[in-house]
Amino acid sequence: MVDIIIYKNEKNECVGFDSFGHAGFAEEGQDIVCAAVSILTINTINAIETFTKNEADIETDEEQGMIRYRVKGEPAKETILLLETMILGLQTMVDDENYEEYIDLTFEEV
Repeated sequence: MVDIIIYKNEKNECVGFDSFGHAGFAEEGQDIVCAAVSILTINTINAIETFTKNEADIETDEEQGMIRYRVKGEPAKETILLLETMILGLQTMVDDENYEEYIDLTFEEV
């Protein structure tokens, strides 16, 4: 299962996330759930780096399927929008009965 924790500040703005684990939906290289989570998270990180002025702390471990991402300072409105778009994609997967047992999405206030 892929576990994703979304971190929100006191204003309910997304300021980071942790993603770890492998879905186990299919064999390595064929797992569409892992691929979808990877695409959503990595594209969001790349978009924030490209289109906003926010910097972030990033830690990854490909073998463990782990990404830790934290926005430094106050998130720009574009950063918030990109992170919320990622969350929308992840929530859509969680809500799909075909994938719900392979992904866990939780929220924490920081």
